[in-house]
Amino acid sequence: MAITVEEKFDSRTLADGNNAAAELTYLIDGTDDDIAARAALAATAPATHDGLVIESVEVEYYAEDRWVGTARYQRLENQDPEPPETGDSTYSFDTSGGTQHITQSIANVGRYAPAGKTAPDFKGAIGVTHNSVEGVDITVPVFSFSETHYIADAAVTQAYKAALFSLTGKVNNGAFRGCAAGECLFLGASGSKRGAGDWEITFRFAASPNRTNFQVGDITVASKKGWEYMWVRYADAEDAAAKAIVKRPTAVYIEKVYDEGNFTALGI
Repeated sequence: MAITVEEKFDSRTLADGNNAAAELTYLIDGTDDDIAARAALAATAPATHDGLVIESVEVEYYAEDRWVGTARYQRLENQDPEPPETGDSTYSFDTSGGTQHITQSIANVGRYAPAGKTAPDFKGAIGVTHNSVEGVDITVPVFSFSETHYIADAAVTQAYKAALFSLTGKVNNGAFRGCAAGECLFLGASGSKRGAGDWEITFRFAASPNRTNFQVGDITVASKKGWEYMWVRYADAEDAAAKAIVKRPTAVYIEKVYDEGNFTALGI
C-alpha cells in the first residue's frame, strides 16, 4: 500500500506574530511504521515556507496506518532580513516622560483644618515651610523619538557633520515633525559608515509642549515654550481668613536656556 501525505486544511498557522517560526501539519496514511511515515513527511514538506527554513519533522500515531505529521520552520540565526538601502529610514519613539521638580500645582483641590480653624491658602504652592517652598518631583510630558536614516556617502561631508554638532542642544525655530517652534530639542546624532557604501545615522529628539495663558497662583502667564525654564518667586503674605502668614507666588520668570536652530540643516 502506497504511503500518502496530505496537508491538513487548517495547517498553516504561524507560531508567533513575527514570522520567526511556523508549523505545517499533515495526515499520513498507508503505513504502521513511524520511520517510514517520518521519511514520507520529510520528502513531502517544502524545504522553505514564508521565508523560513525547515527545522524538524515529527509524526504522532493517530489511528491504524494513519499518522499526524508536523513540519516545523524557523528563521536561521544568520538569516538576516535584507539590509536597508540608501534613502531608507526607521523610526522609534518613547512617551514615558521625564521628571521635573515643581513648586506650584495646577490647582489646589482641597484644604482642611481642625474644626473652627481655616487652612492657610498658599495659592498652589507645594510643601510650604516657614522659610521655603519645597515642591515635589513629578512626571511631565516628554515625547522622545529617534530616526535612523541611511544617507549617501557624498552627502556626509565634514561640513554636514559640523552642522549636526552645531544643532545639538538646540530647539527648532520652525515647525518640525509635528512640533511647533520651541517644542523639539535635538539631542544629537550618531553615525557609522557601512563598509564602502552609505552612512547609517541615528538622530535623537525630545519634544515638550508649548503652553499659553495658564495660572500660577493669581498670576496669568501669557506663554512658555516647551524647553524654556519657568521658576516662581515666593514672598510672605497675610491670609486674613486663616490669620496666618503664608508663602505665595509674587512673580513668575520664563527663562530661555536653549538657543534655536534651523532643523532643515539636518537633511532629513
